[in-house]
Amino acid sequence: MTAQPDSLDLPVGFDPTEPDVNLAAIPHEELGVLRRAAPVHWVEQTAEASAGFVAEGAKGYWAITRHADIAAISKDSKHFSTSVNGAIIRFAPDMTRDQVEMQSVMMINQDDPGHGNLRRIISRGFTPRAIGGLRDALAAAAVRIAEDAREKGTGCFVEDVASELPLQAIADLLGVPQEDRRKLFHWSNQMLSYDDPEIEGDPEAASVEILNYFMPIAEERKANPQDDIVSKLVTVGEDGEGLTSDEFGFFVILLTVAGNETSRNSITHGMKAFFDHPDQWELYKKERPATAVDEIIRWATPVSVFQRTALADVMVGDVEVKKDQRVGIFYASGNFDDEVFEDPFTFDIMRDPNPHLAFGGHGAHYCIGANLARLTVGLMFEAIADTIPDISLVEDPRRLRHSWINGIKEMQVKYA
Repeated sequence: MTAQPDSLDLPVGFDPTEPDVNLAAIPHEELGVLRRAAPVHWVEQTAEASAGFVAEGAKGYWAITRHADIAAISKDSKHFSTSVNGAIIRFAPDMTRDQVEMQSVMMINQDDPGHGNLRRIISRGFTPRAIGGLRDALAAAAVRIAEDAREKGTGCFVEDVASELPLQAIADLLGVPQEDRRKLFHWSNQMLSYDDPEIEGDPEAASVEILNYFMPIAEERKANPQDDIVSKLVTVGEDGEGLTSDEFGFFVILLTVAGNETSRNSITHGMKAFFDHPDQWELYKKERPATAVDEIIRWATPVSVFQRTALADVMVGDVEVKKDQRVGIFYASGNFDDEVFEDPFTFDIMRDPNPHLAFGGHGAHYCIGANLARLTVGLMFEAIADTIPDISLVEDPRRLRHSWINGIKEMQVKYA
């Protein structure tokens, strides 16, 4: 094993998945120490912190902090699994092993062949043509969102602006009436509520609500197919496959969190970055560079870490990871690796190239909705720059207390 916390310039017992650590901020200083001195570093955990994952006496995981190692593990499905323990590195303390294994119905927690089969079906809804078909409606929606905010004068940017376009994109994608889109917002918040005592909700109950809402939609589309994405997903295609109603329901659970939370937080963190770097906001308003969206997403890195489990003894860097051990692949560290990014802590909307890992690297689990996320983030900032260009921060943001989501739950602003 590599050096332990008492021989590094780190707090004793430092664990970058601790919710209280991330409530303050992503621990970039500590992650930088690990990148330089111990890029594959064993983090010992309590039984509570690793609930549901591994046998008693084997608590902990390897923290992987270098860009190169994170990218390599993301592409290595031969040696690393998502299905053994899932992709989520830390659940609620009372999560049981049975509950962890129930998560395997979602694509993010599957290995091939099941993962590949589901991905092929779901990709029907995320073709360039399908995403391009949403552009005009989403562009108009982004302008309406910004205009409504301007009329309001002041408010919470997260609820008024950042969450709205991702919700409308998901609603359009799934044929959800726009008046129901706020249900998605509340369900998404509740599913991630287990680390933050200020957010009321039951993650399991929220998941059931989503299944109860969407499984009947799947059944109806099977019986009466339409020219929409839901029908393409749940009816048998040329490959002879389609999503079952429960597979569709669990896909929506994933989309509600992955699509809403990640885009919402990218937009919020991006706006905060522009507040902190007014020269970049002036540059954006003037130039609208195509490179801006990926820099916003890199800077935000809304999912700070996922995990894999070793299927065999395997070398990562100069450390041997043993079979059945977990590894935490810290995108929030890799995206600020100065071996890859020049001046990584400089917010630079002209940054090019920008090989960030915010969409999960480029392996089998690369985010299937990456193009929709880029479109949503880009259109929202276009509308903000055109409609509320003098937006300003009123109060410091309030962060989400969470182990793997880099979230902001409240940011009070003045729109005009």
